[in-house]
Amino acid sequence: MKIALDPHMHRHLPLDQLCRKAAELGYDHIELSPRDDFLPWWVRPRAHKERIRDFKKALQDHGVKLGSLLPMYRWASPHEDERQAAVRYWKEAIRIAVEMDCDTMNSEFGRGPSPDRGHRSSCCGGMHSHEHSEAAWWRSIEELVPVFEKEGVTLNMEPHPEDWCETLHPAIDMLKTIGSDHVKFLYCAPHTFYFGDDMAKMIRDAGPLINHVHVADTYNHKASSGLRYIVNPPGAKVTIHQHMDMYQGEIDWDVFFSSLAEVGFDGIVTACVFGWEERADQSGRFMRAEIQKYVDKYWPRG
Repeated sequence: MKIALDPHMHRHLPLDQLCRKAAELGYDHIELSPRDDFLPWWVRPRAHKERIRDFKKALQDHGVKLGSLLPMYRWASPHEDERQAAVRYWKEAIRIAVEMDCDTMNSEFGRGPSPDRGHRSSCCGGMHSHEHSEAAWWRSIEELVPVFEKEGVTLNMEPHPEDWCETLHPAIDMLKTIGSDHVKFLYCAPHTFYFGDDMAKMIRDAGPLINHVHVADTYNHKASSGLRYIVNPPGAKVTIHQHMDMYQGEIDWDVFFSSLAEVGFDGIVTACVFGWEERADQSGRFMRAEIQKYVDKYWPRG
């Protein structure tokens, strides 16, 4: 099992200092989320030859490994030019992963077209639907899965609030339909209450498809008659979820980790806290120690 840090709250650090920071916080793996100097949000990778070389050296110097790369591209856009560009960026990102000796990538199903393109469909003046985005995503995945398989890279997918696919069971069904050993599921703990209420059952339903988990806490937005958050104006349509330190929200961590152990999970566990950059170091150390306690409890060394 690998315990990794998502260093989003340390993204201002140069890559060499980022490796040093991860090691100082107790991590020997990094899950590199989007950052402007490597894999930026939505656009072509910026990881040129010299940067890759220097990053690999920094990882080695500080005894840290690249556990996963997290690209975000508009591969589910109904606008074909955006979708094709996203597929090209994905292929480049896969090449970078191979060059970085990283055999795992993870991403989300996607939120459709870029905001400046709008959400109007070219058909009958209607709105782009989830069906349009799903069809676009399937076109992309059918082109990319053979590349993942050829390069020996595994893709771990997560449904995300406000994606065209944001709930657990449809995501599992689609990933199983792909039928590739190189496409797995990522269970993101802070999205639990968007997935459903029975976390243990959901983990059992996903079973051995789970290859990666994100660990951070969140509130149950459906509790207290849906008034866990107070939003003004009343009735405003918003999607809120947090990525907090463990025990600050309402995830039952014994249920989470024991359920993972029951289904034979042995993948990547990423500390994935955002939003408290003023205490990023403290959060990173705390999450590393707490995750280790549960790993020791439910995966005792033989």
